[in-house]
Amino acid sequence: MALQQEIIAALGVKPVIDAQQEIRTSVEFLKSYLKAHPFIQSLVLGISGGQDSTLTGKLSQIAINELRAETGNRDYRFIAVRLPYGVQADEQDCQDAIDFIQPDQLLTVNIKEAVLASEKALKDAGVTLSDFIRGNEKARERMKAQYSIAGMNAGVVVGTDHAAEALTGFFTKYGDGGTDINPIFRLHKGQGKQLLQALRCPEHLYLKQPTADLEDDRPGLQDEVALGVTYQLIDQYLEGKPVEAQTAKIIEGWYLKTEHKRRPPITVFDDFWKK
Repeated sequence: MALQQEIIAALGVKPVIDAQQEIRTSVEFLKSYLKAHPFIQSLVLGISGGQDSTLTGKLSQIAINELRAETGNRDYRFIAVRLPYGVQADEQDCQDAIDFIQPDQLLTVNIKEAVLASEKALKDAGVTLSDFIRGNEKARERMKAQYSIAGMNAGVVVGTDHAAEALTGFFTKYGDGGTDINPIFRLHKGQGKQLLQALRCPEHLYLKQPTADLEDDRPGLQDEVALGVTYQLIDQYLEGKPVEAQTAKIIEGWYLKTEHKRRPPITVFDDFWKK
């Protein structure tokens, strides 16, 4: 099997989707998981103001609304979490996403002091963080806060990982990649937009340029600049369409070198890393 087809099969991407059907697939998936685990009462998700968390947050709230109506259990709830590092440049987008999602509960945890304290402790031990590694600290601090919130609210942490992100490994290991359940995993970036359109999301929330915004030296660095390839081309690749050889090389290079991110910790029984 050609690597392109292997990747498509591994990530479960469809070349064409029905947006309404995929909305139902994600919602029913979340509901089924909670029904199967009666000790879980809440879904917890960090809201950044970008496409992925806006979509995942809306799907999570729909699932919770339906669960309450179907079961009569008023304890089910969706907790949206704002996790700024100081003051976020696109805070208005975050607030617009919250207005669109209408979460049951909204918490705000400013992670800046925690990240700076961690950085100081490391520096005192003789380890000075680069700006890039400090970005990973931010992502992991955000996830740590979400797990604390989930732990205190009988909850699970919902992830925003989608097929284009999974393919490129464009997430922080044990940061935004360290979640419990990922309801949009099979969708590529353009398909996520289709779902948001079907959900009548404000356009500016899914038309904005995606950015992880983790680096202080390069604030607002666009994902596509960091990756060296556009999401449109990644989506075409995931749909099984032909792309230029250099584009395929970049995409497949990201996939191969980030394989460890898509797996649990490596054991003596693993050999993928030898290839």
